Amino acid sequence: MEFHYTVKTSKSIQETFSSLEENLKSNKFGVLWHLDLTAKLNEKGVDSFTRPFHILEVCNPVEAAKVLSVDPIVGYFLPCKIAVYESDGETAIGLPKPSALVSMLDNDELKQIASEIEKTLIGVLDQSI
Repeated sequence: MEFHYTVKTSKSIQETFSSLEENLKSNKFGVLWHLDLTAKLNEKGVDSFTRPFHILEVCNPVEAAKVLSVDPIVGYFLPCKIAVYESDGETAIGLPKPSALVSMLDNDELKQIASEIEKTLIGVLDQSI
């Protein structure tokens, strides 16, 4: 099993953000936080990393409540992360697969829920390219 799902697009990073936000919203996910990692590293005096790299933390509150009610340790994996960065002249969009994260727990109910969330998020990424 691959740990991640990643796609590439010819869209700019800003166009990708717009598309992602729209597609996330239509799937009942919201962006809780956006980290411009390159800018943050630069702010901290690290100027050797210049490639645009952003991390979005996204959440569907209904699904979050569902998995947390099954096992609060799943909170260690929340919120879901989506990375948006430049790679070989294109914009890459990727995420750690929820099924890969939850596979570390021995709970079939959580595995099923994670699989459904993963399917939705992969669809969002595919729609955003």
